[in-house]
Amino acid sequence: QVQLVESGGGLVQAGGSLRLSCAASGRTFTNVDMGWYRQAPGKEREFVAMTRWSWRGYNSDYADSVKDRFTISRDNARNAVYLEMNRLQPEDTAIYYCNVQVAGTVAVDYWGQGTQVTVSS
Repeated sequence: QVQLVESGGGLVQAGGSLRLSCAASGRTFTNVDMGWYRQAPGKEREFVAMTRWSWRGYNSDYADSVKDRFTISRDNARNAVYLEMNRLQPEDTAIYYCNVQVAGTVAVDYWGQGTQVTVSS
């Protein structure tokens, strides 16, 4: 059974930084996509960043709104994915969710419980 546990959220002033962590368990994660989504109050959940696996290796994708400010990384030895967030802005305030996407005949999405990030102006 796949479990994802996020940590690292908190309250930070605009311009500050936070590092989110997601610890995964329950299967092998070396050949799956791992990343982050977020959901702000009153808004739909949106894509933030993803590290995608292929036979060529890993590639990272970012939402335009966080490109050049956020950096995603993964540590396969620890079954973990991280999100380094710099130059945070109030509009980055949201619950951040860890996501694992397992491809196959039927693709499966796994989600963590979320971690709150609040950026004050």
